[in-house]
Amino acid sequence: MIIYVGGLSPSLEGEDMPVPFDGFSGGDRTRIELPAPQTELLKALHATGKPVVFVNCSGSAVAMPWAARNLPAILQAWYPGEMGGRAVAEVLFGDINPAGRLPITFYSSTEDLPAFEDYSMANRTYRYFRGTPEFAFGHGLSFTRFEYGKPRLESATVPINGTLKVSFTLKNSGTLDGDEVAQVYFRRKDSQPSDARQALCGFIRVHVAKQQTANVSLEILLERFRHWSTAEKRYMVEPGAYELLIGAASDDIKARLPLTVTAGN
Repeated sequence: MIIYVGGLSPSLEGEDMPVPFDGFSGGDRTRIELPAPQTELLKALHATGKPVVFVNCSGSAVAMPWAARNLPAILQAWYPGEMGGRAVAEVLFGDINPAGRLPITFYSSTEDLPAFEDYSMANRTYRYFRGTPEFAFGHGLSFTRFEYGKPRLESATVPINGTLKVSFTLKNSGTLDGDEVAQVYFRRKDSQPSDARQALCGFIRVHVAKQQTANVSLEILLERFRHWSTAEKRYMVEPGAYELLIGAASDDIKARLPLTVTAGN
């Protein structure tokens, strides 16, 4: 097996730095792809016939379409500090079962993103992106598998100043103990093209032993549904029909529930 540690470093991405390499300008990134020499090296390592594990270090998203399609394992290590080597080794050798989730979207290419020339959110971040990401917001794997049971709401009608309560079961159907990060998103059913496609409103990390089932409950304040109203010039929660999306990532939705938000008590 080959373990390749690559990606970026703080000497490449930062603020006001003389970085004379393709894809970088003054510490800013002009392209989000993994530097071309590293992709070529990964191809050469892959051509040996040995399995290649790619440990990617970066402080931001890196597009790696070739690696994502051809390598059996990728570990996102960020910039982990002085204990980072130990943490990576514990994951690779199976001493711990990882359960991290991406807090940002990893796009497939620079062309997926619009130029940053205005304040429009169109096609930016997981809430507005309409393409297919390489690795979505909330994505993360472990060495076991989880099955989501049918969720239920304590009440399908909640006032804008209220709290919704949702519950479901999580079964660890694999052979190792592990943690799952269950995520709850929402979207307005009568949304406009400029509205968010979905937005995270709650999550919970649950430890489940192998072949065991856990009961999961979340309480979510409706104020997390708020958005900025240009007409009202304030943050507000809109009454109306919503949909809750429950799953393991923003692109791995296991169940949907209808929800009605009323004007108040």
